[in-house]
Amino acid sequence: MTRYAMFGEIMMRLKAPGYERLFQTPSLEVTMAGAEANVAVGLGRLDEDVSFITALPTNDLGNAVRDELRKHGVDVSKIAHHEGRLGLYFVETGANQRPIKVVYDRADSCIAKVEPTTFDWRKLLADRDWFHITGITPAISETAMRCTLEAMKTAKEMGLTVSCDLNLRAALWQYGFNHVDVYRRMMEYVDVLVGNEGHFDSCLGLSARVAENDIYDNPSAYRPMADEVFEQWPNIKKIAITVRRTQSADHQSTVAILATPDKMWTSPVFEMKNIIDRIGGGDAFTTGFLYALDKTGDSQETIDFAVAAGAMKHSIPGDFLRATKEEIQALADGAAGRDQR
Repeated sequence: MTRYAMFGEIMMRLKAPGYERLFQTPSLEVTMAGAEANVAVGLGRLDEDVSFITALPTNDLGNAVRDELRKHGVDVSKIAHHEGRLGLYFVETGANQRPIKVVYDRADSCIAKVEPTTFDWRKLLADRDWFHITGITPAISETAMRCTLEAMKTAKEMGLTVSCDLNLRAALWQYGFNHVDVYRRMMEYVDVLVGNEGHFDSCLGLSARVAENDIYDNPSAYRPMADEVFEQWPNIKKIAITVRRTQSADHQSTVAILATPDKMWTSPVFEMKNIIDRIGGGDAFTTGFLYALDKTGDSQETIDFAVAAGAMKHSIPGDFLRATKEEIQALADGAAGRDQR
């Protein structure tokens, strides 16, 4: 069994009930969330060995977050306690032509205040095989960025497989560094890369472009995009590219590609109507991708399982993928919406 480690911020999510606007009524639904934490929880629920590394305040909020991770099978023994606060984010669910709305309140959070010396990466990763990070953590602060690079560098030196999901939160990049320069430095340590079609331009500054309908009519059009990555960073051996088409806030479709330097696989298209909660869908895809990559390697089965995991998340409230491997596999096999009795 692969032993995973994730590094990132976990926050408290405060959501307006149902389809209400924020503060339309005085109550908010409280859950926990965060890109790397979502992947950690998803893998934990799939019975994988996964540790989450972060910094939390020593108070009731920090304890609640820690306990929520533990409840889903995630090892929390590597969490550091640090000055600062717990980050928050506020959500209102979109409907029809009104998009989902997210408001962050994460300035001065514990993870934003960490220093490279906060974490002894060689000790924290000594019993791990795989290290996962996203593009969100280095956006939080300059010190969080330096921690990210140090963690990736150390993991690579120790022989761990390093994966990165190129999430971009442009509003977080407030400390004077060009995010493209940082992401390109991160790529030097990456073995497995995940991103949506726009990230290869917005995060890495690459030139390859794909026409909007090519994923449906001509998936091979994505080959130049993958090849540009492989050419610039030969250390990257696998790329998963996700594509989303949006007709409205609650009617979208998703499909994905798995590429290696010499082969490519395309998943089926999943049409998602009456979406319950799309936040965390990309993290659910990454969960399914990492899980299936370990079980079935570079294969059609891997990308099918990954996109099924991402699609299933859209039916589940909250950020976490609360699903079993059997449920995801059934969806990957074509059992969409079929009664289970």
